[in-house]
Amino acid sequence: MTSLDKPTTEDTSVDDARAVTEAALFEAFGGVRGMVETVLPGLLFVSIYTVNKDLHMSAIAALAVSLVLVVVRLVMKDTVKHAFSGVFGVGFGVVFAMMTGNAKDFYLPGMLYTLGLALAYIITAMAGVPLIGLMLGPVFRENLSWRTRNPGRKKAYTKASWAWGLILLGKSAILFPLYWWADTTQLGWVLVALKIPPFLLAVYLTWVFLAKAPPPIDVFAEMEAKEREEEEREEERKAAAAQENGGATPAGRHRRQG
Repeated sequence: MTSLDKPTTEDTSVDDARAVTEAALFEAFGGVRGMVETVLPGLLFVSIYTVNKDLHMSAIAALAVSLVLVVVRLVMKDTVKHAFSGVFGVGFGVVFAMMTGNAKDFYLPGMLYTLGLALAYIITAMAGVPLIGLMLGPVFRENLSWRTRNPGRKKAYTKASWAWGLILLGKSAILFPLYWWADTTQLGWVLVALKIPPFLLAVYLTWVFLAKAPPPIDVFAEMEAKEREEEEREEERKAAAAQENGGATPAGRHRRQG
């Protein structure tokens, strides 16, 4: 094997960084199961409503499947944050739709949340505290070290936040006119169709930006190393003190006095 065929340390570190980034994004955004939990309640609602135009049956079915997803997570002792967020979103949608009697209002809380999240990504990116960095910092064990100690990662987080903000803003620009002009089934099917593709695009761009960024600073490892150093210094101090006390025996003191 020639030197050109051998993988370099730099190539290995890049591959490791990409693998860590993929794993962290998968964990942060819920992976395939998280996407299913996001799509399934709305898909069930619009499917039932398309068939029988029954708001109550559609809403109850969507809420029921959200609760089932949470129960499955609990039984499997898995993280429930994505399933719980789905329950709350569906719950608000059911309340809105039941209060107004308008089936389209089932989608309104989620649409407002998407718009608010888009603005949050854009505003925090402009303010120099990108939201995606606040979300992923703990996942990468770097917390907020990227803000002052790792400008390359701060730049990547800023780009990623802009990407998320603009993608979600574009999604909102499609959905809100449909909320006013289209009927419930048209809005519902478009909303279901727009659940996954924009999300995957935003995650992919985040991966691209972070894979090219400097590696994260593991602040937890730094704190652990500092604690070990302090413990070692304390042990050395105790050993030195014990040695001094051990040398000052009665016989030793008698000889010094003699």
